[in-house]
Amino acid sequence: MEGEVKNVILVWSTVVASLCYCHRVGKLFPSETVLALVAALTKALLHVELEEQSNEPYLATSLQDFWGRRWNLMVPNILQPTVYHPVRSVATRFMDRKWAAIPGVLATFLVSGLMHELVLYNIGRLRPSGEMMCFFLLHGVSLSLEIVIKKILRGKFSLPGIVSGPLTLAYVMYTSFLLFFPPFLRSKADVKGCTESLAFIESIKNHRLVSPNDISCPFL
Repeated sequence: MEGEVKNVILVWSTVVASLCYCHRVGKLFPSETVLALVAALTKALLHVELEEQSNEPYLATSLQDFWGRRWNLMVPNILQPTVYHPVRSVATRFMDRKWAAIPGVLATFLVSGLMHELVLYNIGRLRPSGEMMCFFLLHGVSLSLEIVIKKILRGKFSLPGIVSGPLTLAYVMYTSFLLFFPPFLRSKADVKGCTESLAFIESIKNHRLVSPNDISCPFL
């Protein structure tokens, strides 16, 4: 028990450190754009293929499939060993192992919501509205319900992929337009992402740092 407590403390210390890292880096670079640029530059200069950040998310047949195996793969690869597995391990001491995944899922989406709120604040410097947190908590609860239903049915009934796929994407898109995109648009993340990406490219081309403040986005 003492060893597991130490592991949990270590894990959450790592999470706090990661949040601090996001606080510092998030205000400098738009993550998705930079990841794509870095992947392209690495492949061109070093002939090294970086791990894909998504795996055809439009083919997801469930929320579990979408969040765990298809969308933004770097995040589950980080949060599973640092949040999900430790919380699930501790939860097995208080509930049946069959249901221990639920607290792990909820804790994972809670941390993801906190990280997204922090990154969003660093982008726009606007007071957090809580919409981003609500988005991830909603999906955490929804995914937990999905897991519970699957365990209760035990494979006796499942929707065909041709039905569950569109339903999954419709739910993700609807909740995204309702809670995820509005705070991003208010922070003008699209404009800042464009100018910072162009400034990054100009810095590479001119061999000197170019400020995003000196760049205008021709696409927006």
